[in-house]
This record gives sequence, structure tokens and C-alpha cells, in this order.
Amino acid sequence: MNVTGTTLVIGATGTTGSRTAARLIAAGRRVKAASRRATPLPGADPVRFDWYDPDSHGPALAGTDRLYLVPPVGDPDPAAVMLPFLRQARAAGVRRAVLLSSSAIPEGGPAVGRVHRALPGLFPEWAVLRPSWFMQNFTGAHAHADSIRDDGAILTAAGTGRVGFVDADDIAAVAVHALTDDRAPNTDLVLTGPQALAHDDIAAVLTDVTGRPVVHHHLPHDAMVERLAEAIPRDFALLLAGMDRAIAEGAEDRTTDTVRRLTGRPPSDFRTVAERELPVRRA
Repeated sequence: MNVTGTTLVIGATGTTGSRTAARLIAAGRRVKAASRRATPLPGADPVRFDWYDPDSHGPALAGTDRLYLVPPVGDPDPAAVMLPFLRQARAAGVRRAVLLSSSAIPEGGPAVGRVHRALPGLFPEWAVLRPSWFMQNFTGAHAHADSIRDDGAILTAAGTGRVGFVDADDIAAVAVHALTDDRAPNTDLVLTGPQALAHDDIAAVLTDVTGRPVVHHHLPHDAMVERLAEAIPRDFALLLAGMDRAIAEGAEDRTTDTVRRLTGRPPSDFRTVAERELPVRRA
């Protein structure tokens, strides 16, 4: 593992960015932790960064040679702001870029799929992480976690479709390898947990771990769009509800060996993550 270089971690206060930054720092790497408020992070150099403020881009890039890229949240066309920044980064001397995408979005697909397609032409060293849905969606800061806490319910249009939910800690572990190994992956990496679960299975595990009943409500696609559109732009709501429909049709019913292959250890299962991150039922 190469020990030189400085990594700009965009979204350093987020679910995968915070974990990636912490692992880089623990490994003795130099990190610039980018967030809209330049939030201090022990062991890192905090810098202000806003995708929609080009004046913040140059100072954030100064002195870096690699990037961890978390797209702007909720933007149905992130390429519009990301591609100009990435061209600026390449001109500034960045050689390696690791992009967080999604297992549901292929190269050239909608949203961040356009950035995925452009990345190999911009940087000689690159990787695209395509994780399945995060296990932390049910334990952290997410609409599912909110509805679980507030109402004991998970609402989706995914039906009985199964997903290889993945631990954000495992995503971060792969990200660090992709950023720091002597040879960059130069490919996309589909990341999953060890088993594919339906949302009904998730609800059952949460009920068992916490002792509080959790149920999965199966919504029609159109009802899911309307629910999501109350909080996010309608175009993005349509995209997310479409992903639920794809899950119902079996698109995410798979597991991969990527986490084990790159990190040397198996990925965490959902029960382990729930017990680690939620109040556990007392015997």
C-alpha cells in the first residue's frame, strides 16, 4: 500500500465519506475533509466544499492527488456540476478518483451513470464503487430510519424483491483500498452484503434485535412517487421509485465477493450491523 499523497474526501461528514476519511487517517494518510461547513475532523485538514459553489473547488483541490467523490445528494443530473469539477481536478494534478455510485445505475445510465462513463477518460487511475442499498438506511439518517423510529414502519414499492444490503463500513474499507493500493482497480466494483434480503426480512430482524415491532408496508409505485415527492424533487422521486420497482422485479437479488476479495474479510450481515448501531432488546 502506497503511503504518499493527499486525498480530498468529498462528503466527509456523510455516511461513507466519514468512514472513509477515518480509515485513511487511521492508516496514516493525509486527508482533506471536504464539507459545506468545513466541519473539523480529528486528524484531517477541514476544507469548505459545495458542489454548487465553484469558488470552493480550487482551494479544496490544492495539494491533493486523489479524490473520493460523493455526488450531490438529491440531484437527478449530478454530471452537470461534477464533470466541470473533475476536469478542473485533472488539470490540477489529481491522478486517482474513486466515485461512489450505485449497483442500480450502470455506466452511462441516469444520474451518476454519466459521471461513471466519463471517469476513465479523465483520470489514469480510477474506480467506481457501486454498492447495493446501505444497511444504514435502516439505522442512521435516512427516511426509512425515520419512519422506523417514528412509526415502526418501512414503506417501499419494492414488494417482496430482495436486495444485497451492504454495510457502509464495508464500502469505506473498499474505498480505502481503491484509493491507496499501488494499482488502482480501473473498473467498477459492485458491493453487497453476504445475503440478499427482502424488506420484510429487514423488518423481522429489526423487530427481533430491538424488541419493537417493525413492519414493511408495500406501496404501489405511484403512491411511492407521491410520498417521496413531498421531500425531494419529483424527477428524483421518480428515479427512486423506479429503483424500488426494479427491486420488485428482481434486479438487486444478488451478492458479490468484492468486499472479501479486496479487504480479505467477509462483509457484515444485517443482524450484526443492527446490533452494533441500534438499542438492543434486553433479555
